[in-house]
Amino acid sequence: MAIGMIKKLTANAPLAFSCTANAATNRFDDLVQALKDALGPSSGLTSDDVDVEYLTRLMQDYDSDPAEWSRFAMGDQSRGYTRNLVDEGNGKSNLLVLVWSPGKGSPIHDHGNAHCLMKILRGNLTETRYLYPEGETEKPMKVISERVHKENDVAYMADELGVHRVWNQGSDFAVSLHLYTPPNVARGGCHIFDPATGKKSHTKDCGYYSAYGTKL
Repeated sequence: MAIGMIKKLTANAPLAFSCTANAATNRFDDLVQALKDALGPSSGLTSDDVDVEYLTRLMQDYDSDPAEWSRFAMGDQSRGYTRNLVDEGNGKSNLLVLVWSPGKGSPIHDHGNAHCLMKILRGNLTETRYLYPEGETEKPMKVISERVHKENDVAYMADELGVHRVWNQGSDFAVSLHLYTPPNVARGGCHIFDPATGKKSHTKDCGYYSAYGTKL
């Protein structure tokens, strides 16, 4: 099912996806609860009592329907992307809907020693992974891989796999669902990296654009 409408409020103002959900059932809400149940007693994806493959399968099994998640998908064309809080997973994780502006994306960044599962809800996103810079010598960062994730694809990322950037190369908004555990980035920020030099800097600007469907 395609997104019914993207309403432009004013120039450079927030965008909101508009869709009418089926009141009878909402499989996205079921997914949120299933992820929360799976992570409830755990402190992160690496804990012994959490099955990473099971979490991945839960996200893979959900067939994206904008009518079910559109209330969380608040975009802003003046930003590369927005972070919209869906659930805080009993304090052990956070689940976010990210809305990516066309032609924009994230800087190269780490995940603050957290783990991330990303599911594409709408459009395509290009992920470029880099080796983590070592030593004090400034030099261009080395690309490990580049992949286009398509709608309903699920990807996993953690700091031991390197650092990455995510980019929307399309001409329309893209939307993705991200499960972070523990929620370290929301609490303490992350590092971003200069692709030309590998130099890193810390940013605390990793807050939320909206929470539970309400713009902050």
